[in-house]
Amino acid sequence: MSSSSNDFSDLLNQVPRLVTRSAVDELSGGLTNRNLKINTPNGDFVARISSNKSALLSIDRNAEYENSKIAADIGIGAPVYDFLPEFGLLVIGYLPGKTFNSQDVANNLGRVAKSVKQLHSAKPFVSDFDMFVIQQNYLKIVSERGFRMPDNYLDYADSVNQMKKAFSILDEGKVACNNDLLAANFIDDGQKIWLIDYEYSGNNDACFELGNIYSESNLSHDQLVELVDAYYGKHRPEKVARAWLYALLARYGWTLWASIQNSISDIDFNFWDWGMQKYEVAMKDFKSVEFKNALTAVIQKS
Repeated sequence: MSSSSNDFSDLLNQVPRLVTRSAVDELSGGLTNRNLKINTPNGDFVARISSNKSALLSIDRNAEYENSKIAADIGIGAPVYDFLPEFGLLVIGYLPGKTFNSQDVANNLGRVAKSVKQLHSAKPFVSDFDMFVIQQNYLKIVSERGFRMPDNYLDYADSVNQMKKAFSILDEGKVACNNDLLAANFIDDGQKIWLIDYEYSGNNDACFELGNIYSESNLSHDQLVELVDAYYGKHRPEKVARAWLYALLARYGWTLWASIQNSISDIDFNFWDWGMQKYEVAMKDFKSVEFKNALTAVIQKS
């Protein structure tokens, strides 16, 4: 048994299917949860244990549970077994396979697009996700609590408003999105790519999902075009521009997520540096000619 087993033994014993267990190992990568792989005679499971501070990060654990079930029902997310909200515990099936890194995402853009499209075909999630709203919520928390804010952060508010106005012109509605598809949330079993971790899931613009994948895996612009083209089945310049702008919005919003985590999280991770890496790219993009070009391209239907 690992130390994680001892740390969480009483909690895991609350779930009958986890009482008889042969091994418990902590999985790497979680920035808002502790994730434990649990071996039992009846199969392997993952216990996602969340902090009661999650609400500050705009995470709704009940919505995560319901949306995880919807994703599982269409065969793109892990099966969901138990949910104990009073303990912050969600138990899902363990998916064997390769956990992607950024290069794996870049090497599998067509397959990634296929899996994302499958998720987006699901029935509506029980919640919505709007980075414009979430960024403002994060800003309010950071300001009111005196958390550290990046220099000149508010200088780009007008640019964000320009983006919001431009998006409204060719808005095609919302689909069920994961909204947090960093590379580690892709699991390749050799046949298909599964999408895991639905804590930020909600109905959203499909191009936010595509843009966020581009941002989180540090893809090139050509790779963004390839991803968007694979998703839509043809080249749509206005969708490429939309995804690029949403990637910029995501970086700008997640910067404040990092500021909050830097102040409240007990996870051993340098959230400030992580956020500043995103902010530095965002500042460069806000000031670029590509930003102006994208604002023009996103309102021109192909």
